[in-house]
Amino acid sequence: MSELFPRLVSRESRLALQVGDASWTCAELAGAALLHAAATERSGVRVGDRVAVWAHPSLSTAAAILGNMAAGAVTVLLSPKLGSHELTHIVNDASLKLVFSDSGYPTPREVDGVVCLRERYEPSEGSLRSLEVNDSPALILYTSGTTGPPKGAVITRGNIAANLDALAQAWEWTDRDTVVHSLPLIHVHGLVLGLLGSLRVGGALHYVPRFSPDGIAAALTDSRHDRTVLFAVPTMYHRLAEAAESDAGLAEVLKRPRLLISGSAGLPLREHQRIQRLTGRGVHERYGLPETLITCGVPASHAPTPGFVGPPLPGVELALVDDMRRPINAHDDETIGEVVVRSPSVFAGYLNRPDATAAVLDEEGWFYTGDLATRAKDGSIRILGRRSTDLIKTGGYRVGAGEIEACVLGHPAVAEVAVVGAPDDDLGQRIVAFVVVRPGEDIDQLTALNDFVAERLSPHKRPRDIRIVEKLPRNAMGKVQKKRLLAPRP
Repeated sequence: MSELFPRLVSRESRLALQVGDASWTCAELAGAALLHAAATERSGVRVGDRVAVWAHPSLSTAAAILGNMAAGAVTVLLSPKLGSHELTHIVNDASLKLVFSDSGYPTPREVDGVVCLRERYEPSEGSLRSLEVNDSPALILYTSGTTGPPKGAVITRGNIAANLDALAQAWEWTDRDTVVHSLPLIHVHGLVLGLLGSLRVGGALHYVPRFSPDGIAAALTDSRHDRTVLFAVPTMYHRLAEAAESDAGLAEVLKRPRLLISGSAGLPLREHQRIQRLTGRGVHERYGLPETLITCGVPASHAPTPGFVGPPLPGVELALVDDMRRPINAHDDETIGEVVVRSPSVFAGYLNRPDATAAVLDEEGWFYTGDLATRAKDGSIRILGRRSTDLIKTGGYRVGAGEIEACVLGHPAVAEVAVVGAPDDDLGQRIVAFVVVRPGEDIDQLTALNDFVAERLSPHKRPRDIRIVEKLPRNAMGKVQKKRLLAPRP
Protein backbone atom coordinates (compact mmCIF):
# COMPACT_ATOMS: atom_id res chain seq x y z
CA MET A 1 0.00 0.00 0.00
CA SER A 2 1.28 3.47 -0.86
CA GLU A 3 -0.22 5.04 2.29
CA LEU A 4 1.92 4.48 5.40
CA PHE A 5 -0.94 4.48 7.95
CA PRO A 6 -4.26 4.15 6.11
CA ARG A 7 -6.40 4.05 9.27
CA LEU A 8 -5.18 7.49 10.34
CA VAL A 9 -6.30 9.01 7.06
CA SER A 10 -9.86 7.69 7.10
CA ARG A 11 -11.18 9.06 10.44
CA GLU A 12 -11.86 5.60 11.87
CA SER A 13 -13.50 5.43 15.29
CA ARG A 14 -12.01 2.12 16.39
CA LEU A 15 -9.35 1.88 19.08
CA ALA A 16 -5.83 2.78 17.92
CA LEU A 17 -3.78 3.16 21.07
CA GLN A 18 -4.17 2.60 24.79
CA VAL A 19 -1.50 3.69 27.25
CA GLY A 20 -2.26 2.68 30.79
CA ASP A 21 -5.89 3.62 31.42
CA ALA A 22 -6.10 6.26 28.66
CA SER A 23 -6.99 5.47 25.06
CA TRP A 24 -7.55 7.18 21.71
CA THR A 25 -9.33 6.12 18.59
CA CYS A 26 -7.68 6.38 15.20
CA ALA A 27 -9.38 9.70 14.52
CA GLU A 28 -8.38 11.09 17.92
CA LEU A 29 -4.76 10.04 17.47
CA ALA A 30 -4.71 11.57 14.00
CA GLY A 31 -6.19 14.81 15.33
CA ALA A 32 -3.60 15.04 18.13
CA ALA A 33 -0.83 14.37 15.59
CA LEU A 34 -2.12 17.28 13.49
CA LEU A 35 -2.03 19.54 16.56
CA HIS A 36 1.61 18.60 17.04
CA ALA A 37 2.43 19.15 13.36
CA ALA A 38 0.93 22.62 13.55
CA ALA A 39 2.87 23.41 16.73
CA THR A 40 6.17 22.37 15.14
CA GLU A 41 5.51 24.49 12.06
CA ARG A 42 4.78 27.50 14.28
CA SER A 43 8.13 26.85 15.92
CA GLY A 44 9.89 27.13 12.59
CA VAL A 45 10.28 23.43 11.78
CA ARG A 46 10.41 22.71 8.06
CA VAL A 47 10.47 19.57 5.95
CA GLY A 48 13.63 17.58 6.63
CA ASP A 49 14.40 19.23 9.97
CA ARG A 50 15.18 16.94 12.88
CA VAL A 51 12.89 17.04 15.91
CA ALA A 52 13.72 15.10 19.06
CA VAL A 53 11.03 13.44 21.15
CA TRP A 54 11.59 12.41 24.74
CA ALA A 55 10.25 8.85 24.70
CA HIS A 56 7.87 9.08 27.64
CA PRO A 57 5.26 6.29 27.68
CA SER A 58 2.28 8.45 26.74
CA LEU A 59 -0.35 9.14 24.12
CA SER A 60 1.17 12.55 23.46
CA THR A 61 4.55 10.99 22.67
CA ALA A 62 2.89 8.84 20.00
CA ALA A 63 1.09 11.89 18.64
CA ALA A 64 4.41 13.79 18.44
CA ILE A 65 6.10 11.00 16.48
CA LEU A 66 3.24 10.84 13.98
CA GLY A 67 2.91 14.62 13.89
CA ASN A 68 6.57 14.94 12.97
CA MET A 69 5.95 12.63 10.01
CA ALA A 70 2.93 14.71 9.00
CA ALA A 71 5.09 17.85 9.06
CA GLY A 72 7.86 16.15 7.08
CA ALA A 73 10.24 16.32 10.06
CA VAL A 74 12.59 13.50 11.07
CA THR A 75 12.10 12.11 14.58
CA VAL A 76 15.08 11.54 16.87
CA LEU A 77 14.04 9.47 19.89
CA LEU A 78 15.60 10.36 23.24
CA SER A 79 15.60 7.93 26.15
CA PRO A 80 14.57 9.59 29.43
CA LYS A 81 17.55 7.74 30.96
CA LEU A 82 20.17 9.47 28.80
CA GLY A 83 23.13 10.93 30.63
CA SER A 84 24.36 14.45 29.93
CA HIS A 85 27.32 13.28 27.83
CA GLU A 86 25.13 11.01 25.70
CA LEU A 87 22.52 13.73 25.22
CA THR A 88 25.12 16.32 24.19
CA HIS A 89 26.48 13.95 21.56
CA ILE A 90 23.05 13.33 20.04
CA VAL A 91 22.07 17.01 20.11
CA ASN A 92 25.26 18.02 18.30
CA ASP A 93 25.25 15.11 15.87
CA ALA A 94 21.61 15.53 14.85
CA SER A 95 21.56 19.37 14.73
CA LEU A 96 18.16 19.38 16.37
CA LYS A 97 15.62 22.05 15.47
CA LEU A 98 13.19 21.31 18.30
CA VAL A 99 12.74 19.00 21.29
CA PHE A 100 9.30 17.75 22.35
CA SER A 101 8.46 16.59 25.85
CA ASP A 102 5.09 15.49 27.23
CA SER A 103 4.30 18.13 29.84
CA GLY A 104 2.82 15.45 32.10
CA TYR A 105 6.37 14.30 32.80
CA PRO A 106 9.38 16.22 34.08
CA THR A 107 11.79 16.94 31.24
CA PRO A 108 14.70 14.57 31.96
CA ARG A 109 17.38 17.07 30.93
CA GLU A 110 17.25 20.52 29.43
CA VAL A 111 18.75 20.79 25.97
CA ASP A 112 20.88 23.92 25.71
CA GLY A 113 20.32 26.04 22.63
CA VAL A 114 17.32 24.09 21.31
CA VAL A 115 13.69 25.18 21.67
CA CYS A 116 11.68 22.80 23.88
CA LEU A 117 8.00 22.26 23.07
CA ARG A 118 6.19 21.02 26.18
CA GLU A 119 2.62 19.88 25.57
CA ARG A 120 0.13 17.27 26.63
CA TYR A 121 -2.27 16.88 23.72
CA GLU A 122 -5.98 16.27 24.10
CA PRO A 123 -7.80 13.99 21.66
CA SER A 124 -9.05 16.03 18.72
CA GLU A 125 -10.67 14.09 15.93
CA GLY A 126 -9.07 14.61 12.57
CA SER A 127 -7.72 12.95 9.48
CA LEU A 128 -3.97 12.75 9.08
CA ARG A 129 -2.66 14.17 5.85
CA SER A 130 -1.34 11.61 3.41
CA LEU A 131 1.93 9.96 4.45
CA GLU A 132 3.25 8.50 1.24
CA VAL A 133 5.59 5.53 1.37
CA ASN A 134 8.85 6.81 -0.11
CA ASP A 135 12.56 7.19 0.60
CA SER A 136 12.25 10.26 2.79
CA PRO A 137 13.79 9.90 6.29
CA ALA A 138 11.30 9.25 9.08
CA LEU A 139 13.39 8.23 12.09
CA ILE A 140 16.94 8.41 13.38
CA LEU A 141 17.65 5.54 15.75
CA TYR A 142 20.90 5.85 17.68
CA THR A 143 22.94 2.69 18.14
CA SER A 144 24.10 1.57 21.56
CA GLY A 145 27.62 2.87 21.03
CA THR A 146 29.47 -0.36 21.82
CA THR A 147 32.29 0.55 19.42
CA GLY A 148 32.43 4.32 19.99
CA PRO A 149 29.96 7.21 20.23
CA PRO A 150 26.41 6.22 19.20
CA LYS A 151 25.73 6.53 15.48
CA GLY A 152 22.39 7.70 14.10
CA ALA A 153 20.82 5.14 11.76
CA VAL A 154 18.58 6.93 9.24
CA ILE A 155 15.35 4.96 8.69
CA THR A 156 13.05 5.91 5.81
CA ARG A 157 9.31 5.55 5.41
CA GLY A 158 9.99 2.90 2.79
CA ASN A 159 12.17 0.94 5.22
CA ILE A 160 9.37 0.96 7.79
CA ALA A 161 6.63 -0.06 5.36
CA ALA A 162 8.64 -2.89 3.78
CA ASN A 163 9.61 -4.34 7.13
CA LEU A 164 6.14 -4.19 8.65
CA ASP A 165 4.56 -5.74 5.56
CA ALA A 166 7.07 -8.61 5.68
CA LEU A 167 6.36 -9.19 9.38
CA ALA A 168 2.60 -9.08 8.77
CA GLN A 169 3.03 -11.84 6.21
CA ALA A 170 5.30 -13.99 8.41
CA TRP A 171 3.26 -13.60 11.57
CA GLU A 172 -0.15 -13.59 9.83
CA TRP A 173 -0.63 -10.23 11.55
CA THR A 174 -3.98 -8.56 10.75
CA ASP A 175 -6.25 -5.78 11.96
CA ARG A 176 -7.87 -8.26 14.37
CA ASP A 177 -4.66 -8.33 16.45
CA THR A 178 -4.06 -6.03 19.38
CA VAL A 179 -0.38 -5.88 20.27
CA VAL A 180 0.40 -5.83 23.99
CA HIS A 181 3.84 -4.70 25.09
CA SER A 182 5.81 -2.79 27.70
CA LEU A 183 8.92 -2.04 25.66
CA PRO A 184 10.67 1.36 25.45
CA LEU A 185 9.60 3.54 22.53
CA ILE A 186 13.22 4.16 21.51
CA HIS A 187 13.92 0.75 20.02
CA VAL A 188 12.87 -1.09 16.89
CA HIS A 189 10.79 -3.62 18.83
CA GLY A 190 8.78 -1.15 20.90
CA LEU A 191 8.55 1.75 18.45
CA VAL A 192 8.64 0.43 14.89
CA LEU A 193 6.98 -2.94 15.49
CA GLY A 194 4.80 -2.14 18.47
CA LEU A 195 3.51 1.35 17.69
CA LEU A 196 4.01 1.89 13.97
CA GLY A 197 3.35 -1.75 13.16
CA SER A 198 -0.02 -1.73 14.88
CA LEU A 199 -1.01 1.43 13.02
CA ARG A 200 0.09 0.14 9.62
CA VAL A 201 -1.44 -3.33 9.98
CA GLY A 202 -4.63 -1.81 11.32
CA GLY A 203 -4.90 -3.32 14.78
CA ALA A 204 -4.49 -1.56 18.13
CA LEU A 205 -1.61 -1.23 20.55
CA HIS A 206 -2.23 -1.71 24.27
CA TYR A 207 0.87 -0.24 25.87
CA VAL A 208 1.73 -1.05 29.50
CA PRO A 209 3.93 1.88 30.64
CA ARG A 210 5.62 0.04 33.49
CA PHE A 211 6.19 -3.67 33.05
CA SER A 212 4.69 -6.04 35.60
CA PRO A 213 3.13 -9.49 35.22
CA ASP A 214 -0.16 -8.14 36.56
CA GLY A 215 -0.13 -5.24 34.10
CA ILE A 216 0.53 -7.53 31.14
CA ALA A 217 -2.20 -9.90 32.32
CA ALA A 218 -4.72 -7.06 32.56
CA ALA A 219 -3.93 -5.91 29.02
CA LEU A 220 -4.16 -9.44 27.60
CA THR A 221 -7.59 -9.96 29.18
CA ASP A 222 -9.07 -6.59 28.13
CA SER A 223 -12.52 -7.45 26.81
CA ARG A 224 -12.25 -4.96 23.92
CA HIS A 225 -9.50 -6.96 22.21
CA ASP A 226 -10.54 -9.56 19.66
CA ARG A 227 -7.21 -11.37 19.86
CA THR A 228 -3.76 -10.40 21.10
CA VAL A 229 -0.05 -10.75 20.34
CA LEU A 230 2.52 -10.24 23.11
CA PHE A 231 5.84 -8.54 22.35
CA ALA A 232 8.48 -8.86 25.09
CA VAL A 233 12.19 -9.42 25.74
CA PRO A 234 13.84 -12.36 27.55
CA THR A 235 13.98 -10.59 30.92
CA MET A 236 10.23 -10.03 30.76
CA TYR A 237 9.50 -13.63 29.82
CA HIS A 238 11.68 -14.72 32.74
CA ARG A 239 9.62 -12.60 35.14
CA LEU A 240 6.35 -13.73 33.61
CA ALA A 241 7.37 -17.38 33.95
CA GLU A 242 8.47 -16.93 37.55
CA ALA A 243 5.17 -15.27 38.45
CA ALA A 244 3.09 -17.81 36.54
CA GLU A 245 4.73 -20.74 38.32
CA SER A 246 3.02 -19.61 41.53
CA ASP A 247 -0.10 -18.13 39.91
CA ALA A 248 -2.25 -20.55 37.90
CA GLY A 249 -4.43 -17.67 36.74
CA LEU A 250 -1.49 -15.91 35.08
CA ALA A 251 -0.43 -19.16 33.45
CA GLU A 252 -3.91 -19.39 31.91
CA VAL A 253 -3.70 -15.78 30.71
CA LEU A 254 -0.39 -16.50 28.94
CA LYS A 255 -2.20 -19.12 26.87
CA ARG A 256 -4.47 -16.47 25.37
CA PRO A 257 -2.24 -14.50 22.95
CA ARG A 258 -2.15 -15.77 19.39
CA LEU A 259 1.64 -15.36 19.41
CA LEU A 260 4.32 -14.79 22.03
CA ILE A 261 7.15 -12.82 20.36
CA SER A 262 10.62 -12.35 21.86
CA GLY A 263 13.54 -10.25 20.65
CA SER A 264 16.57 -8.05 21.48
CA ALA A 265 18.56 -11.08 22.69
CA GLY A 266 18.30 -14.82 22.51
CA LEU A 267 15.67 -16.37 24.78
CA PRO A 268 17.49 -18.94 26.95
CA LEU A 269 16.46 -22.56 26.60
CA ARG A 270 15.40 -22.58 30.26
CA GLU A 271 12.83 -19.84 29.64
CA HIS A 272 11.57 -21.55 26.49
CA GLN A 273 11.00 -24.70 28.50
CA ARG A 274 9.30 -22.88 31.37
CA ILE A 275 6.88 -21.07 29.06
CA GLN A 276 6.20 -24.30 27.16
CA ARG A 277 5.49 -26.15 30.40
CA LEU A 278 3.22 -23.41 31.72
CA THR A 279 1.25 -22.65 28.55
CA GLY A 280 1.69 -25.60 26.23
CA ARG A 281 3.05 -23.32 23.54
CA GLY A 282 6.40 -21.89 22.46
CA VAL A 283 7.84 -18.41 22.04
CA HIS A 284 8.53 -17.13 18.51
CA GLU A 285 11.88 -15.36 18.26
CA ARG A 286 13.01 -12.76 15.75
CA TYR A 287 16.27 -10.99 14.92
CA GLY A 288 17.19 -7.54 13.69
CA LEU A 289 19.25 -4.41 14.17
CA PRO A 290 18.47 -0.67 14.08
CA GLU A 291 20.18 -0.53 10.67
CA THR A 292 18.21 -3.42 9.13
CA LEU A 293 15.03 -3.49 11.19
CA ILE A 294 13.84 -7.10 11.52
CA THR A 295 15.48 -9.57 9.15
CA CYS A 296 14.50 -12.99 10.51
CA GLY A 297 11.48 -14.29 12.36
CA VAL A 298 9.91 -17.64 13.15
CA PRO A 299 6.69 -17.67 11.08
CA ALA A 300 3.35 -18.08 12.82
CA SER A 301 2.87 -21.34 10.93
CA HIS A 302 6.08 -22.84 12.37
CA ALA A 303 6.62 -24.24 15.84
CA PRO A 304 9.41 -22.31 17.59
CA THR A 305 12.77 -24.04 17.93
CA PRO A 306 14.78 -22.77 20.93
CA GLY A 307 17.96 -21.04 19.82
CA PHE A 308 16.76 -20.21 16.31
CA VAL A 309 15.41 -16.87 15.10
CA GLY A 310 13.76 -18.43 12.07
CA PRO A 311 14.44 -17.99 8.37
CA PRO A 312 14.79 -14.61 6.64
CA LEU A 313 11.55 -12.65 6.29
CA PRO A 314 9.86 -12.41 2.88
CA GLY A 315 11.84 -10.05 0.66
CA VAL A 316 15.02 -10.35 2.76
CA GLU A 317 18.22 -11.78 1.30
CA LEU A 318 20.53 -13.18 3.98
CA ALA A 319 23.94 -14.80 3.62
CA LEU A 320 26.83 -15.89 5.81
CA VAL A 321 30.37 -14.82 4.93
CA ASP A 322 33.85 -15.62 6.22
CA ASP A 323 36.58 -13.23 7.42
CA MET A 324 37.33 -12.26 3.81
CA ARG A 325 33.62 -11.61 3.09
CA ARG A 326 33.42 -14.71 0.92
CA PRO A 327 30.07 -16.57 0.92
CA ILE A 328 29.65 -19.60 3.17
CA ASN A 329 27.17 -22.08 1.72
CA ALA A 330 27.06 -24.51 4.65
CA HIS A 331 23.67 -25.49 6.12
CA ASP A 332 25.02 -27.66 8.95
CA ASP A 333 24.31 -25.53 12.04
CA GLU A 334 28.03 -25.78 12.78
CA THR A 335 29.92 -23.52 10.36
CA ILE A 336 30.08 -19.98 11.73
CA GLY A 337 29.87 -16.90 9.52
CA GLU A 338 29.01 -13.23 9.69
CA VAL A 339 25.41 -12.37 8.85
CA VAL A 340 25.00 -10.07 5.83
CA VAL A 341 21.62 -8.75 4.74
CA ARG A 342 20.12 -7.07 1.71
CA SER A 343 16.49 -5.91 1.69
CA PRO A 344 14.21 -2.87 1.26
CA SER A 345 14.39 -2.47 5.05
CA VAL A 346 18.13 -1.74 5.19
CA PHE A 347 18.74 1.81 6.39
CA ALA A 348 19.77 4.80 4.30
CA GLY A 349 23.08 5.18 6.17
CA TYR A 350 24.54 6.73 9.32
CA LEU A 351 23.88 10.41 9.86
CA ASN A 352 27.01 12.47 9.12
CA ARG A 353 29.13 9.30 8.90
CA PRO A 354 29.75 8.27 5.27
CA ASP A 355 32.92 6.51 6.44
CA ALA A 356 31.04 4.36 8.93
CA THR A 357 28.31 3.68 6.37
CA ALA A 358 30.83 2.56 3.73
CA ALA A 359 32.41 0.19 6.24
CA VAL A 360 29.22 -1.82 6.67
CA LEU A 361 27.15 -1.21 3.51
CA ASP A 362 28.70 -2.23 0.18
CA GLU A 363 27.90 -0.97 -3.32
CA GLU A 364 25.56 -3.90 -3.97
CA GLY A 365 23.42 -3.05 -0.94
CA TRP A 366 24.69 -5.78 1.41
CA PHE A 367 24.81 -4.74 5.06
CA TYR A 368 27.50 -6.44 7.16
CA THR A 369 25.91 -6.87 10.57
CA GLY A 370 28.95 -7.90 12.60
CA ASP A 371 26.82 -10.70 14.07
CA LEU A 372 27.88 -14.34 13.97
CA ALA A 373 25.51 -17.16 13.14
CA THR A 374 25.11 -20.68 11.87
CA ARG A 375 22.49 -21.87 9.39
CA ALA A 376 20.47 -25.07 9.69
CA LYS A 377 19.43 -27.39 6.89
CA ASP A 378 16.02 -25.68 6.60
CA GLY A 379 17.60 -22.22 6.40
CA SER A 380 16.85 -21.21 9.99
CA ILE A 381 19.44 -18.95 11.59
CA ARG A 382 21.06 -19.34 15.01
CA ILE A 383 22.65 -16.08 16.25
CA LEU A 384 25.85 -16.64 18.25
CA GLY A 385 26.85 -13.08 19.14
CA ARG A 386 28.95 -10.18 17.91
CA ARG A 387 31.98 -10.81 15.75
CA SER A 388 34.03 -8.26 17.67
CA THR A 389 33.52 -9.90 21.07
CA ASP A 390 31.83 -13.28 20.58
CA LEU A 391 34.04 -15.10 18.06
CA ILE A 392 36.64 -17.04 19.99
CA LYS A 393 39.53 -18.70 18.16
CA THR A 394 40.83 -21.41 20.44
CA GLY A 395 43.15 -24.28 19.61
CA GLY A 396 42.45 -23.93 15.89
CA TYR A 397 38.67 -23.89 16.33
CA ARG A 398 36.22 -21.04 15.76
CA VAL A 399 33.71 -20.99 18.62
CA GLY A 400 30.69 -18.75 19.15
CA ALA A 401 30.34 -17.41 22.70
CA GLY A 402 26.55 -17.43 22.41
CA GLU A 403 26.35 -21.22 22.14
CA ILE A 404 28.40 -21.65 25.31
CA GLU A 405 26.37 -19.00 27.15
CA ALA A 406 23.13 -20.77 26.21
CA CYS A 407 24.51 -24.01 27.61
CA VAL A 408 25.76 -22.51 30.89
CA LEU A 409 22.42 -20.73 31.39
CA GLY A 410 20.79 -24.13 31.41
CA HIS A 411 22.33 -24.83 34.82
CA PRO A 412 19.68 -24.17 37.50
CA ALA A 413 22.10 -22.18 39.70
CA VAL A 414 23.14 -19.73 36.96
CA ALA A 415 21.31 -16.40 36.65
CA GLU A 416 23.50 -14.72 34.01
CA VAL A 417 26.66 -15.53 32.09
CA ALA A 418 29.03 -13.83 29.69
CA VAL A 419 31.64 -15.82 27.77
CA VAL A 420 34.78 -14.21 26.32
CA GLY A 421 38.11 -15.26 24.83
CA ALA A 422 41.18 -14.38 26.90
CA PRO A 423 44.73 -14.37 25.46
CA ASP A 424 46.47 -17.71 25.87
CA ASP A 425 50.02 -18.63 24.83
CA ASP A 426 49.07 -22.20 23.99
CA LEU A 427 45.53 -21.98 22.59
CA GLY A 428 45.57 -18.47 21.15
CA GLN A 429 42.48 -17.73 23.21
CA ARG A 430 41.04 -19.64 26.14
CA ILE A 431 37.34 -19.63 26.90
CA VAL A 432 36.41 -17.77 30.09
CA ALA A 433 32.88 -17.73 31.54
CA PHE A 434 31.81 -14.98 33.96
CA VAL A 435 28.87 -16.31 35.96
CA VAL A 436 26.27 -14.58 38.15
CA VAL A 437 24.72 -17.05 40.59
CA ARG A 438 20.95 -17.12 41.15
CA PRO A 439 19.84 -15.83 44.59
CA GLY A 440 19.83 -18.61 47.15
CA GLU A 441 22.06 -20.86 45.06
CA ASP A 442 25.70 -21.66 45.60
CA ILE A 443 28.41 -22.85 43.24
CA ASP A 444 31.34 -23.31 45.58
CA GLN A 445 32.57 -26.27 43.63
CA LEU A 446 32.99 -25.21 40.02
CA THR A 447 33.49 -28.85 39.09
CA ALA A 448 29.71 -29.30 39.12
CA LEU A 449 29.25 -26.59 36.51
CA ASN A 450 32.19 -27.87 34.49
CA ASP A 451 30.66 -31.34 34.46
CA PHE A 452 27.31 -29.89 33.40
CA VAL A 453 28.90 -28.17 30.40
CA ALA A 454 31.11 -31.15 29.58
CA GLU A 455 28.05 -33.34 29.09
CA ARG A 456 26.58 -30.96 26.56
CA LEU A 457 29.39 -29.41 24.50
CA SER A 458 32.42 -30.62 22.58
CA PRO A 459 35.74 -30.40 24.48
CA HIS A 460 37.00 -27.37 22.54
CA LYS A 461 33.86 -25.40 23.49
CA ARG A 462 34.15 -25.88 27.23
CA PRO A 463 35.26 -22.95 29.43
CA ARG A 464 38.80 -23.33 30.72
CA ASP A 465 38.12 -20.70 33.38
CA ILE A 466 34.85 -20.01 35.26
CA ARG A 467 34.72 -16.86 37.37
CA ILE A 468 31.89 -15.99 39.76
CA VAL A 469 30.94 -12.28 39.72
CA GLU A 470 28.24 -10.27 41.47
CA LYS A 471 27.02 -8.64 38.25
CA LEU A 472 27.94 -8.16 34.60
CA PRO A 473 28.98 -4.71 33.33
CA ARG A 474 26.32 -3.19 31.09
CA ASN A 475 25.91 -0.02 29.06
CA ALA A 476 22.97 2.38 29.20
CA MET A 477 20.98 0.11 26.86
CA GLY A 478 21.45 -2.88 29.15
CA LYS A 479 23.87 -4.74 26.88
CA VAL A 480 26.78 -6.58 28.47
CA GLN A 481 30.10 -4.82 27.88
CA LYS A 482 32.35 -7.83 27.43
CA LYS A 483 35.50 -5.82 26.82
CA ARG A 484 35.30 -4.58 30.41
CA LEU A 485 35.31 -8.11 31.80
CA LEU A 486 38.96 -8.70 30.94
CA ALA A 487 40.12 -5.10 31.41
CA PRO A 488 42.75 -4.60 34.15
CA ARG A 489 41.19 -3.45 37.39
CA PRO A 490 42.25 0.01 38.63
